[in-house]
Amino acid sequence: MKKNLFLLLFCLLGFQYSMASPILLEDLRCENLKNPLGIDNITPHFSWKVLCDIPMNQEYYEIQVGADSLELSRGKADLWNSGKTKSCASVMIPYQGKGLKSRQLCYWRVRVGNEKGELSEWSPIQRFAIGILGNDNLQGKFISLDGGNVDSPLLRKSFTVDKPSTTFLYVNSLGYHEVYINGKKVDSSVLSPAVSQLDKRSLVVTYDITSLLKFGKNEILLWLGKGWYKKTTFKAEHDGPVVRAELSTLRDGKWKKLLMTDVTWMGRESGYADMGTWNALRFGGERIDARMLPADLTARELDKLQWESAVEVCVNDRKATPQMCSANKIQETLTAKSITALGNNTWLVDMGKVLTGWFELQTPQLPEGHEITAVYSDFMKADGSIEEQGESDLYIASGKNGDKFCNKFHHHAFRYIKISNLPYHPQPSQVKAYLVHGDYRPASTFVCSDADLNAIHDMVNYTLRCLTFSGYMVDCPHLERAGYGGDGNSSTQAFQTMYDAAPTYMNWLQAWGDVMQEDGGLPHVAPAGGGGGGPYWCGFIVLAPWRTYVNYGDSRLLERYYDNMKKWFGYVDRYTVNGLLKRWPDTTYRDWYLGDWLAPIGVDSGNQMSIDLVNNCFVSDCLDAMCKIATALGRKDEAEDFAVRKEKLNVLIHQTFYNDEENIYATGSQLDMSYPMFVGAVPDALYDKVKQEMLARSAGQYKGHIAVGLVGVPILTDWVIRNKEANFMYGMLKQPDYPGYLHMLNNNATTTWEYWNGERSRVHNCYNGIANWFYQAVGGIRADEEQPGYRHVFIEPQIPQGVTWANTTKESPYGTIIVNWKLQDDCLMMHVVLPVGVEASVVIPSNANKSIVNGQEVKLDKQYLELGTGTYNIEVR
Repeated sequence: MKKNLFLLLFCLLGFQYSMASPILLEDLRCENLKNPLGIDNITPHFSWKVLCDIPMNQEYYEIQVGADSLELSRGKADLWNSGKTKSCASVMIPYQGKGLKSRQLCYWRVRVGNEKGELSEWSPIQRFAIGILGNDNLQGKFISLDGGNVDSPLLRKSFTVDKPSTTFLYVNSLGYHEVYINGKKVDSSVLSPAVSQLDKRSLVVTYDITSLLKFGKNEILLWLGKGWYKKTTFKAEHDGPVVRAELSTLRDGKWKKLLMTDVTWMGRESGYADMGTWNALRFGGERIDARMLPADLTARELDKLQWESAVEVCVNDRKATPQMCSANKIQETLTAKSITALGNNTWLVDMGKVLTGWFELQTPQLPEGHEITAVYSDFMKADGSIEEQGESDLYIASGKNGDKFCNKFHHHAFRYIKISNLPYHPQPSQVKAYLVHGDYRPASTFVCSDADLNAIHDMVNYTLRCLTFSGYMVDCPHLERAGYGGDGNSSTQAFQTMYDAAPTYMNWLQAWGDVMQEDGGLPHVAPAGGGGGGPYWCGFIVLAPWRTYVNYGDSRLLERYYDNMKKWFGYVDRYTVNGLLKRWPDTTYRDWYLGDWLAPIGVDSGNQMSIDLVNNCFVSDCLDAMCKIATALGRKDEAEDFAVRKEKLNVLIHQTFYNDEENIYATGSQLDMSYPMFVGAVPDALYDKVKQEMLARSAGQYKGHIAVGLVGVPILTDWVIRNKEANFMYGMLKQPDYPGYLHMLNNNATTTWEYWNGERSRVHNCYNGIANWFYQAVGGIRADEEQPGYRHVFIEPQIPQGVTWANTTKESPYGTIIVNWKLQDDCLMMHVVLPVGVEASVVIPSNANKSIVNGQEVKLDKQYLELGTGTYNIEVR
């Protein structure tokens, strides 16, 4: 009997397994975030990826949204049921259900079907919550200690839970914060919140603390740090951080307030203090006094300390909106590569590579009050000393055994640390560094047969991690820490290819919208404003939303900032004379009027004719983007107007800057020649002549080296890709001396530099736009702007002489695209994988006479193969 029951059970399980759907859904997102707890709108967008072992097309989807997860699992979608919707779309599908409201917690799931009628299982249930919006205000008073003049206060409050249920904590801090419930940190985020234009906007971070609560008495602790909230940066009202917070629990579908910040909270100094102004070159560091630090953050230990009542503080009115980007987290832990004695109780620690993040030092028992200093640098001089760059920490010993000093509300960019007044040789186990950046995911890989190209690629890839955190991208993390638009324009395509980080741009563009002046003028930096630059810096507000749309299929930035873009063009028009943009004035919020920036020695990028040419080419570039943006938004008439304006400007560019005797534009530099070609200002009849002149000057005047700066690197790179000049770029990248990427690597660089010669900053956002070439040219994967989000791609490896194979992946919003190719005898062999939802045009070399796809010869009626979802082995002879 038991044997028969076992066989029956086995058969039932086998039947159930055989009936399981071959279609799987993964990576479900709402607003491009994973289970967000506070979004900034009431019309969210849903995305998912479809996995299937056999080729298929998504023929339709069905989305269900409900207010109760259990009821939703039973099929009750009381907020929205899309029904069986015929569509292949799976990226940023807009919600179309009942009206949602502030704080509303919702659950959703999706399933899809293919052309064979096969259905996926319902996806695991996901959730999202609307943030605090509209007239609904976060409850709670802004509080701190000593009138808001304590650098890093601890603020605590006990509360009672009689019926555990979903409980959210909303935190709105001016300055950084960490949250602890019953002695445990609520999550792994650090340096929260992300950046914002703090004199106009602060961000609200929402935490689900349900799992940390217990019956009866509970304890909440908020640990604050100043961060950017300073009188020297955003004209802060106080000398220390302030916070307001609200704790609410969901019962019977309604939020009930448990507590909020007010004067009943208790506080004390934590032992951390900020030592810098956070102005350029003066970021300083942290003073950490171990004598004041709590042994731990449990109520038992905290009760042993002296506490005082918190005070309510006044702050000016500013918007408080939900944070819409991923939090910072520790991404990597490094141990010391070497620790060298310098004498007089001084030690030099080498972490092996430059990083942005935190440093940690554990010490044995030292006399109470003993002070240790740590000075940070990204560079060691020839004499073995480090270049001091305005970053340092001060540690004060508790007198007890086992002090541990680590950054909390500050971060540094460094490879080397000089530790002074430490009377023992630190061991590697006592020294750590933590790489910190936003919690975005890698979205690409590249490796090829050329070790030099791999090294350059990897250096750029890692550099971008060091530069992108807190919801924006900086020029450098230590000297200025500024969100320069020029640096952003230079590397956005590279970064968005390499990383899944659309929410970073949601946050950063919000700051750009906040710093726009009434007349449409823009600074060169956001948030904060100010900075040196030129039109290429301000125009970030045009190009970044467009690139985000192309790379992620996310149109929200186009919709939100289209009017800002037009307003900026109005500002450009005011300084346009006889059809050409001329120098606009320096202002209190902006300096300079650059063309290219930090080009190598010998390139006259400061020549006024070059500056005017570059900036008018950039306006043409932006007009092209505006035409495409208007088209995507369905504004046909405006798109036509932008196209006409671009055509007229291009005619003027050629008439004004072309020298027909020398066949050059302006100075004849690589940027002055490539940019007019790239934007279409060069007449067709002259194009080849101008192109050959540029190549000849590069070989002769610049001796085969790259000869562009921050603005020029991505433009020259894109020109090379469009013109399929793989050998030209390859020759420049292979140059071992100045200026070039191998020159950096040959001089111990682990991140790219600010200057080609290695001056000042050695972790910088000047020359990272080169990364486009690895993926679009050598890797051969190019997005189709007319079908954004990699819905359709062009596959066309551009193979320089000397490279024999390359393996490339690109994680698109639909899934992983793979293009692996190799040269074997006279054959190009490609392995191509296209995920569900992606189609490709594989361009066949013009000299090919035979093409075999998955073992079957394909007639070459045209120079490309059209492929749908699936895996393909292609031979081209």
